[in-house]
Amino acid sequence: MIVSIGEILFDIFPKYRRIGGAPFNFAFHLQSLGFATHFISRIGEDEKGREILGFLKERNFDSDSIQIDEDHKTGEVQVALDAEGNARFHIVEDVAYDHVACTDAVRTLMAEADIVYYGSLIQRSPGGFRQVREMLDSRGRKTRCLYDVNFRPGCYDETIVRASLDPCTILKLNGDELSIIQEMLDVPGDTETAVRRLMDDYDLEMTALTMGGEGSRLYTREGRYLAAPSENLSIVDTVGAGDGFTSILAAGCLSGWDGDRILRLATRFASSICEIEGAIPEDADFYAPFRSRFS
Repeated sequence: MIVSIGEILFDIFPKYRRIGGAPFNFAFHLQSLGFATHFISRIGEDEKGREILGFLKERNFDSDSIQIDEDHKTGEVQVALDAEGNARFHIVEDVAYDHVACTDAVRTLMAEADIVYYGSLIQRSPGGFRQVREMLDSRGRKTRCLYDVNFRPGCYDETIVRASLDPCTILKLNGDELSIIQEMLDVPGDTETAVRRLMDDYDLEMTALTMGGEGSRLYTREGRYLAAPSENLSIVDTVGAGDGFTSILAAGCLSGWDGDRILRLATRFASSICEIEGAIPEDADFYAPFRSRFS
């Protein structure tokens, strides 16, 4: 069973809006791929919150672990796209997901989880940071922790990064995030050296590194695997591509796949997300060719 902790919100694009948030996208993909997945988040008791619940019900997404907040509004992000479809984000502060609570029900889920996913944004407030710590402290002895770095401007610092790496067993980040962490934590060397240093310092089982047009890499204790970027893509936007990649990373780990097999399918899935608007496909048939890989 997989547990995802973090934000669900509205991504407001120039011409449309979509429900998003990296931890939600991750959980949605995994449920759609047939994996038992619980999503821990918080939304406002407002119009946007009701719209989210309606959408989730329509898509048969398990929303039992989404908390309702009477005092804070549902989160949203203003998304601007450049000519290549790359996104810039303005994230509204002090919203419902910043006040997610570690309840008894949450502790039970954490104790039973095979993999727990978390990122940096949900920890941006002091309260969110404390609650995520409580959740992670409630995990089972064999639970694997997947830290998706996913930096957003003004929403991370050294305290968050160090505390997130400490329990981490599977790390996912991109090239820019690796450079930031190298400077922040004084990790010297080229890409290969820096990744291996992080894996040694934090006893990581696996590190996935996405590098845009340079493809992606997956590091394990046994070796390194490389994947070139997919060719001939009709890119609509890149929003959510990394979340799609991470969902396959978790699914492959839970399925006991080797690194090469995980990386190849993760790259293919992320590329397919780039060919749709937003991070979540409108058509459930999108998942069919990927779901069959796990049956």
